[in-house]
Amino acid sequence: MPFYHTLGQIPPKRHTQFEKPPGRDGAAGLYYEQLFGTIGFEGMSSLLYHLHRPTMVKAVLESVDTTPVVAVEKNILSRKLLGFNLEPSPADFLESRIPLLINKDLIVGLAAPTQSMTTYFYKNADADELIFVHRGSGRLRTLLGTIPFEYGDYLIIPRGMIYQIEFDEGVQPRLLYVESHSPIYTPKRYRNQFGQLLEHSPFCERDIKRPQNLETHDETGDFLIKIKKQGALHSLVYATHPFDVVGWDGYNFPYGFSIFNFEPITGRVHQPPPVHQTFQTDAFVVCSFCPRLYDYHPKAIPAPYNHSNIDSDEVIYYVDGDFMSRNDIAPGHITLHPGGIPHGPHPGAMERSIGKKETQEYAVMVDTFRPLMLTDAALRLDDGKYYKSWID
Repeated sequence: MPFYHTLGQIPPKRHTQFEKPPGRDGAAGLYYEQLFGTIGFEGMSSLLYHLHRPTMVKAVLESVDTTPVVAVEKNILSRKLLGFNLEPSPADFLESRIPLLINKDLIVGLAAPTQSMTTYFYKNADADELIFVHRGSGRLRTLLGTIPFEYGDYLIIPRGMIYQIEFDEGVQPRLLYVESHSPIYTPKRYRNQFGQLLEHSPFCERDIKRPQNLETHDETGDFLIKIKKQGALHSLVYATHPFDVVGWDGYNFPYGFSIFNFEPITGRVHQPPPVHQTFQTDAFVVCSFCPRLYDYHPKAIPAPYNHSNIDSDEVIYYVDGDFMSRNDIAPGHITLHPGGIPHGPHPGAMERSIGKKETQEYAVMVDTFRPLMLTDAALRLDDGKYYKSWID
């Protein structure tokens, strides 16, 4: 996220001595500075100040290959996956993740965890992560602070971030997640040359949930961190607690954004999906469909027009509300409209939309620029007949 944030204590000048307060023996010592950035030294970065060296590896344990297995490599069928048919897992977020749709750029999957991360920490060194919270609430705890989350929140976690996810009791969590091998940014079309979100942007910096309540643990011992790198999950034991940061500042940090704070752009005639864009990468975009007034031309057709998917595969995750362009759609469903064939509103949807004034739908769309492949888990959730649903 291209704006500045800081928490805790930092020295007045970067890359200079930052002394610890004197201890019982009168000795002080220095805090340990770490540059946390991506894309070499050109991307977003923050400077972190640790109580201990962040480099002290005591042991390297097992490595497990987590590469998803492809069941359908070349897909031309429109599909509907019944996401809520995924059974809750007696595991935490990391262990409960089920990849469904993949290509060389990303993984799209679901998770229905029943436990919090308590015995280890996690770092994805392969990918930025986007988590959409469909059901449940809790806290994303990171070495840069904590972000409370709830229904409707997007969580953006930069690659390399060490974190744990804790869930509140009472509601079974349902999560959509995307692992992206390209950095996840806000849409360029909504930013000025300095990175500030513009006046016509559907959201602004004030809507962003930034890290808060920085935890600083001065603990030594054995601390397990699971690190995903090159598709494998490596288990490393560190000598100090990873949340030992006393302060940090910069532009590279996790954040949250609620879909309920997205302000839709409308017009006299139907607006194309880019007006709903919320995030972008080099390989895909993410859009938020939210309650909005319909088009107000006297001859407007609020339902989307048929359009050709030639350059991208379209994935829509249906969250809640009335999905006006689709028949037989419910929360938790995922539709895949592959590149190469056109798609559009279901039979009757266009006619039903005429004269309507507004919609109350919530949905998340992921449009990829390369074709998606399906896993066995996706096929198990597929209703097997969606591709025929445009036949009158």
